[in-house]
Amino acid sequence: MTSILHRQIRPTLPVAASAKGLFVTDAEGREYLDASGGAAVSCLGHGHPDVLAAMHAQLDRIAYAHTSFFTTDAAEELADILVADAPAGLSHVYFVSGGSEATETALKIARQYFVEIGQPQRRHVIARDRSYHGNTLGALATGGHAARRRMFAPLLFETHHIPPCYAYRHQRSDESEEEYGRRAADALEQKILELGADSVIAFVAETVVGATAGAVPPAPGYFKRIREICDRYGVLLILDEVMCGMGRTGTLHACEQDGVAPDLMTIAKGLGGGFAPIGAVMIRDSVFDAFARGSGAFQHGHTYIGHPLACAAALAVQRVIKRDRLLGNVKARGAELARRLKERFGNHPHVGDIRGRGLFQAIELVDERSGKTPFDPAYALHARVKAEAMARGLMVYPSGGTADGIAGDHVLIAPPFIIEAPVIDIIVDRLGDAVDAAVSTLP
Repeated sequence: MTSILHRQIRPTLPVAASAKGLFVTDAEGREYLDASGGAAVSCLGHGHPDVLAAMHAQLDRIAYAHTSFFTTDAAEELADILVADAPAGLSHVYFVSGGSEATETALKIARQYFVEIGQPQRRHVIARDRSYHGNTLGALATGGHAARRRMFAPLLFETHHIPPCYAYRHQRSDESEEEYGRRAADALEQKILELGADSVIAFVAETVVGATAGAVPPAPGYFKRIREICDRYGVLLILDEVMCGMGRTGTLHACEQDGVAPDLMTIAKGLGGGFAPIGAVMIRDSVFDAFARGSGAFQHGHTYIGHPLACAAALAVQRVIKRDRLLGNVKARGAELARRLKERFGNHPHVGDIRGRGLFQAIELVDERSGKTPFDPAYALHARVKAEAMARGLMVYPSGGTADGIAGDHVLIAPPFIIEAPVIDIIVDRLGDAVDAAVSTLP
């Protein structure tokens, strides 16, 4: 019996007793290879000594200081390092405790910005179908995943969605990748004009789609076109890099590979590597200046923003990534992971697509390859794959609703940045066995 309301009430979860490096050990002594970093969180693996030492040192100084009274060295130094390495124009940081809070904060910054500059009529937010931006009500309203939204729909504020940039399912046979990318991006302009060019606050998008579709990268030129459209109509571009950012795709920020800079960018997960709850919104200088020239305040706040222990942990994580040149390892090991996935699943009858960037890769499962037909969602194949993987001592991150928000299954692989080449073979071999076993259990 448990007094916790777990995500799933009936299954009994193993008890995580300890963790080190790439492995989590349960109370019965069974080891699990963490090939997903939890939910793409543990970028340095578990128990990194340098991060633990930084956290201990911070606890010896001060564990908590409310941001209405104080700032701290840990928060200031973390902000400085983030701004120094940020995409062009991002000049300030607002710290929160996770990705959902970051989305809520970005939405409120965007709304207040237009009030500050004398455009209070702007109220619409546009995002994409099959997106995920968090589980709080504002973040859930922004996201476009039908299954996650359905129960809470009466509570959600009105948002608007355009089709995702999802080449596997939406690129036509008669168009190039670039042509498809432009067509997908032009849907934003159409939606802006439909709603009214002076009524839209922001367009929100994951640079590389994570949990709801599985490591879907944008088509070439897609985000450059999106940036042009946003600039034309004065709409803020909010990039969600909570899952795909902070080095996960091989560059510190995924949007670097697309040659664009957002107006607001949400980060979390790999920011603190799971050592403490932390997220952030990175803010363009023009947005900050509007606040500074206007009301001089941001009408928002949470009790634990800028938490000194969380900031100290994140600062240590980012210093280790830079010192140990781990982004180079993400690129090299990511290329190996992509190659091994293609070797194992390239001709698999139930794997329709293999995709991703860096150490952010996924396979999409299909009932029939030629028609890209998803499995019946009643089978919950993604849950079966997770169970079979856990039985083999492997942690991956499967999810459903990939194809249309209801049907479709994928498996996301996002191992820590410290992974070495031999471990990739173990991951792919165990995953292959898990997929085959899960499919074999279907009616």
